[in-house]
Amino acid sequence: MSTTWEKPQSGALFVISGASGSGKTTLLKRVFQRVPGLRFSVSATTRAMRAGEAEGVDYLYVDVPTFQKLRDHGDLLEHAEVYGRYYGTPREPVEEALRQGLSVVLDIDVQGARQVQRSHPAAVTVFILPPSVETIRQRLDARGTDSAEVIARRVREAEEQLGACGEYDYLVMNDDLEMATRVLESIVLAELSRTSRRVRWVKLFS
Repeated sequence: MSTTWEKPQSGALFVISGASGSGKTTLLKRVFQRVPGLRFSVSATTRAMRAGEAEGVDYLYVDVPTFQKLRDHGDLLEHAEVYGRYYGTPREPVEEALRQGLSVVLDIDVQGARQVQRSHPAAVTVFILPPSVETIRQRLDARGTDSAEVIARRVREAEEQLGACGEYDYLVMNDDLEMATRVLESIVLAELSRTSRRVRWVKLFS
């Protein structure tokens, strides 16, 4: 797509979920390359920075008291505790980007998606599906980074996440990477072409 493509007057909030091993990260990277004007929301976390990560790029790294203050003051769109560490999406950067006509992508799990839907009912929700649960097991095993015990746990968690796919607006089956990319890109472009987001065009021809 041409980078001269005109961004809408009103941005969209996209909530993307998918079980570990569904290929969600790869899909999102490809769509970001094709559709201009998308912003990826950076989550806050209390976990330590890992090698190769960067502040403000991978996460906003904060201590527990700071995170709890953000949560208690309503400054997070969603939050969760995972294995004793906190994760959450800062509210103000997301809402400021939307006001500027930019569109924001949240890569969060089902629990977080439910929280966002309560505060932003107009959010566009998309769930990335694997061809099968066995595919997830094979993809996690192919990474070669986790033990059999960890893989088994992640497969169980994946099954729980997949059970909520019916709560989402759109489903993208990632059994063919190029086709799945085209489907996800089409969803994004269609939502950004809504009349309610293209007020300038409406006025131009009305």
